[in-house]
Amino acid sequence: MKFIRALYLDEDLGLELKNTVYALDSTTIDLCLGLFDWAPFRSTKAAVKMHTLLDLRGSIPAFIHISDGKMHDVHVLDMLPIEAGAFYIMDRGYLDFSRLYTMHQCAAFFVTRARSNMNARRVYSAPVDRTTGLVCDQTIALNGQYASKD
Repeated sequence: MKFIRALYLDEDLGLELKNTVYALDSTTIDLCLGLFDWAPFRSTKAAVKMHTLLDLRGSIPAFIHISDGKMHDVHVLDMLPIEAGAFYIMDRGYLDFSRLYTMHQCAAFFVTRARSNMNARRVYSAPVDRTTGLVCDQTIALNGQYASKD
């Protein structure tokens, strides 16, 4: 994977970014419990989960982890090789404030969606050009005792 990724280092993403941009997601691969009894997922199913960090330049995986189907997505953040200056795009299944703060301390950036029940308040709104599709750019502060601590 390192050799192939090097071939696409200069590929244009169509964005005005010089940084590496990664997409992180997982997929559950269903298996037959009768044949794969070592991979129990539910009472009648077996499964494994493939967690993939995709380098968007060239669509080359930079990291792959295969786990049992029960492993929650957020635990993959503990295994990821964090690259300073890189952007990590992920869904809200990876929303864990202490783990994301670790990414921040490594000088990496992350983009994720907020959960609908997230307890936060707007601190500042930056101006945006809505013609680009951007709805808002806000700095927030977490209200919850544990979330703000993390």
